[in-house]
Amino acid sequence: MAYVQIPKDLKKVKTKLMFNLTKRQLIGFCIAGLVGIPCYLFTRQYFTNDIAITLMIILAFPILFITFYEKDGLPCEAYLKYMYMSKYQQPKVRLSKKKLRERKEAKKLEQSKANRTKKDTKTKGA
Repeated sequence: MAYVQIPKDLKKVKTKLMFNLTKRQLIGFCIAGLVGIPCYLFTRQYFTNDIAITLMIILAFPILFITFYEKDGLPCEAYLKYMYMSKYQQPKVRLSKKKLRERKEAKKLEQSKANRTKKDTKTKGA
């Protein structure tokens, strides 16, 4: 009797469309082809074949890298987004919930005071 192994997490299973590639990979190949082939055809008139092919590879490689790169199950753009957020947007030192609430309340008080002073200056000037 044949034995077929079934994965426990079906979210990790990716459906293949053509040539054993996923939809994302097919789209990436098409975009890289649409960028690389015209680049080669236009530059081979002015440069040698070696230079034209090198330019085509230099232009198409980042697209193919973004298409195929995955880390921890995340595609390249999602991974880069999380890296950016952790480095620039989120604080380096994590605060307890209590301190975080206190900071938010202090900001709200400062904003309400600033709004009150703006309203007071508008009413006095009118």
